[in-house]
Amino acid sequence: MARAAKRKRAKKAASVKARAKTRPKTRTKPIAPATGPVTLDEAKALVQAKQPKLALRAVRKTAAPPASPAAVGAEREKLRKERRDERARRVREYKATMEIMKRRGARRPRPKRVEAEDGEPTAKGGGSFAPLQIFAEGDSWFDYPVPFFHGGIIPRLEDRLGVPILNLAKAGDEVRYMLGVEERAVLTEYLTGGCPAGGPWDVLLFSGGGNDIVDNPMALWIKDWNPAMPPASHINQARFDAALALVRAGYEDLIALRDELSPSTQMVFQAYDFAIPDGRGICGFGPWLQPTFDLRKFPTLAVRQAVVKAMLQQFAAMLTSLVGPTVTFINGQGTLAPQPSSWHNELHPTRAGFEKFADIFHLRLKALFPDRVA
Repeated sequence: MARAAKRKRAKKAASVKARAKTRPKTRTKPIAPATGPVTLDEAKALVQAKQPKLALRAVRKTAAPPASPAAVGAEREKLRKERRDERARRVREYKATMEIMKRRGARRPRPKRVEAEDGEPTAKGGGSFAPLQIFAEGDSWFDYPVPFFHGGIIPRLEDRLGVPILNLAKAGDEVRYMLGVEERAVLTEYLTGGCPAGGPWDVLLFSGGGNDIVDNPMALWIKDWNPAMPPASHINQARFDAALALVRAGYEDLIALRDELSPSTQMVFQAYDFAIPDGRGICGFGPWLQPTFDLRKFPTLAVRQAVVKAMLQQFAAMLTSLVGPTVTFINGQGTLAPQPSSWHNELHPTRAGFEKFADIFHLRLKALFPDRVA
């Protein structure tokens, strides 16, 4: 019995040895030499050897499968839906407010710093008026979403005019997207259909182009610092002209849409004041200017400001060339003192700064509609 068991074990061992000879060899991790050049695999092995705990944590954190194209598409659609829902909410609130003012009559807002007497309606002002029907499209100068800041120009302008404004602006938006396929369809819809409370739009306010010429792409049209050149000469003019041409194309298409769909609507454009490229962002966004100047090795804030000023002056000149009988351009450049305290961050004024721009818009609309704006 013992000899039979021994033969059986020997036979099994021989079988295992035979199978091992035919089995493909498992690739072992390369062992990196102590010194000298290494291969990619050897370098990876060294990383694993030096940071085993970190590698293990990374494996655990990335255990979930990578995002699929379908998941990315679903997330994009979710964001689109959120934008559509937000736009629908703004339209509902605007329509309801304007319908009440048109049905019951609109009273002018009380001038600032005028207190109401006992029992007197707080909104009493200079009598009833026909409220302007205004909608706005644009960027963060119209829709500044910082909490407790009271927004950008639009809500402050509403306070002065005493009428609601349908604000379709979105922080961060660019002209090339506002006049692209999706957002152009929205503009077309509202220019064609007119005010949701009935009747044509009196005014379309538009703010755009700033986001098209700043942030990461800005490095393409700013040259490396050269102390022998004046600051404005550091703009690569051919490239910047191309960027401005794309912005101008959006404005030209917007004017053409208005001419075709709502020719009686006045258009009002605006230029940004001279931003301070000091590296300040907000709520995790930005900075939008300083990174380019750091990349291009600009030594001081003063020379950076000079380049930004030259860029924005060219932007304003482009908008000036679009002015016509029903196209108004508000050039507020130089409104703010050229110092960081005038700005909430690199691209946006303080509350007081936005108030100044709302005053400018108010005065311009009063000039356009003297009988309807107090």
